[in-house]
Amino acid sequence: MPESMEMDGKDRNVEASHKSHNPRSRKLRSLVWNDFTKEQRADGTYIAICNHCKKHLTASSRSGTTHLKNHLGVCMSSKRTKRKKLVVRRLALKSAEAKNDGKTGGADCFQFDQELSEQDLARMIVLHGYPFGIIQHTGFKTFLRNLQPQFKLVSFETLKADCLRIYESARLKLQEVLGKLTCRVSLSVDMWKSNVDMEYMCLTCHYIDNDWRFQKKILAFLPVESLSTGEEISKAIVQSMCDWNIDRKVSSLLLDNCSFDDVVANELLKFLRPKGSLHLNGDMLHVHSCAHVLSLIVQDGLELISELINKVRDCIQYVKSSQARLAKFQDAVKQVGAPKKPIIIDIPSSWTSTYVMLETACEFQSAFTWLASNDDEYLPLSPKDWGDVKAVTECLDVFYQSILKFSTIRIPTANLYFNDICGIHLLLKTSCLSQYPIIISMAKGMLGKFQERWGTTRMVMAIASILDPRYKMKSVEYFFQKIYGDTFDAKDKIENIRKTLVTLYNEYALQSTHASSNQTFLCYAGDNSSCASNECNAGAESKNSTRITLSDARRGLDQYLQEVSSSQSMKSDLDMYLDEAVHPSKEGPDESFNILAWWKFNAAKYPVLSMMAHDILGIPVNIPLDNDGRVLNQYLSSTEPATVQALVCAQDWLKVDIEAGNLDGDVCMPLVPVNGDEFSPLSK
Repeated sequence: MPESMEMDGKDRNVEASHKSHNPRSRKLRSLVWNDFTKEQRADGTYIAICNHCKKHLTASSRSGTTHLKNHLGVCMSSKRTKRKKLVVRRLALKSAEAKNDGKTGGADCFQFDQELSEQDLARMIVLHGYPFGIIQHTGFKTFLRNLQPQFKLVSFETLKADCLRIYESARLKLQEVLGKLTCRVSLSVDMWKSNVDMEYMCLTCHYIDNDWRFQKKILAFLPVESLSTGEEISKAIVQSMCDWNIDRKVSSLLLDNCSFDDVVANELLKFLRPKGSLHLNGDMLHVHSCAHVLSLIVQDGLELISELINKVRDCIQYVKSSQARLAKFQDAVKQVGAPKKPIIIDIPSSWTSTYVMLETACEFQSAFTWLASNDDEYLPLSPKDWGDVKAVTECLDVFYQSILKFSTIRIPTANLYFNDICGIHLLLKTSCLSQYPIIISMAKGMLGKFQERWGTTRMVMAIASILDPRYKMKSVEYFFQKIYGDTFDAKDKIENIRKTLVTLYNEYALQSTHASSNQTFLCYAGDNSSCASNECNAGAESKNSTRITLSDARRGLDQYLQEVSSSQSMKSDLDMYLDEAVHPSKEGPDESFNILAWWKFNAAKYPVLSMMAHDILGIPVNIPLDNDGRVLNQYLSSTEPATVQALVCAQDWLKVDIEAGNLDGDVCMPLVPVNGDEFSPLSK
């Protein structure tokens, strides 16, 4: 198939040069020409014009029609045209019925479209995650028969094929979008389990598109063996990157919910580094999710105080162990005026539920104290224990509120996390000086893990914070001086971030088309010696001649300008950005400031830095992850893997059509739930 199928934009506008296709020429037999018009240009070549979107494609005899069919598969204009025709027919029907005052004569205006209805049925199956077997349900059949008797219900195989066609069409469209991306993409990997001892790897792509909108797309949902090694998982990721042609566009990888994450990261580095496309030689490739790292740190801290937590858990289990004890505790609640809310016991593997248990227990402290004086079998906590529980709850509250805040961010650009993470770091250092020995023990352990696990991720968050015009370098300087004090260590860490920022910027400057003019200047300025030598030769020749011309005076001016220019360094847009005052902040949450809109508006002012912001702000430094793994429902677990991937990916991609208004904006039930809960479809 020819490489260049789309015509140059210059040719599109030269309508005068087009000539209608000669009707006496060979008849166009392919059905695809029902959607294209073939025209001859002034140079004798032929083009095919899409009747729906008016795009120009080549129509030479050697090019065939495959590329025309592929275009129709992704041309949304043709689909909208069909839908508009149906809407017009329905409006005509309503109008006719209104004119006839309820008479049935207007029904003749209605033309039922079986093909379009079949497409709507397949789209509904994909969007809502309904099983293919829904077409065999008696209630569904009755509903369709009463709604439209002319509709012929398709077979299971036909419905499945229609859904797969939706997937293939959306895949081609997304592949075209990714191919036109001028920015880099980040990848995240989640592992899923099925009910038949099979695991799936979900590969998701995160990026900021050419219109500065944050995007997230599932690229692959592949089966992997339960005992797969890191090398095998990395091969699957590499194959997906190559299939989508993004292996030279990868900016970062997030593998927190992936087995053998370090092994996978190292294998991917081996594959990507030789391509020479990684920034900082891949030092920023492997990042971690804020929510994941914070959860690991808190879990480590809770293990250090497990004895205290077990005491609280035992108290609650005692109360809930029988109806009589629960009734007695409820009497205690009434006696002391404690809150009328259920008492909660935690799930040990979930630290957030442990926090809620401790917080709730503190609210019922007076009720537990009353129970201790009226129940000889109950073993109460001591006043010291209650003091420790309250101190631990206050410490955990900062982490809990941060996790809640991170999970509610609608557009999770990478600049939104640095300040909060630095605040947690500062809290842990302060907690090491607490009056409670249990808090000191817990904080020291958590602080060690905190400093050990951030590394690359904090560097990414710091650079993203610098790219936030409200903070620039000020946020880094402020927090590092608070955390490390006014010491050499603080200055060294600030300088390290500044150097990394400059190094990264220089890499973008070399790749930028805008850098070509700067490079020309640098080469010109750096060539002073040769220029001076030429001038000296010219001067030597002039000594042999007593005649001075105007060109001699001009050469002298040119030499002077070069000398002056070489002594004045050009100011990069990074220097200009950092030297300018910070953007004034308004009251409200950080995410209320639309940083993507700011960079879109200022991209022309900071051409190289905006390229850098395009990539860095799109790195997913926070993704809510389920450490217990995610489980597919019974319907998907019993479906063949290729179909599972098609359904999961197509549903994810069709959401864009809903947001764009191409489909009705109803709520779709995700086949892959974002919160990790198992989705129970209509029929299992």
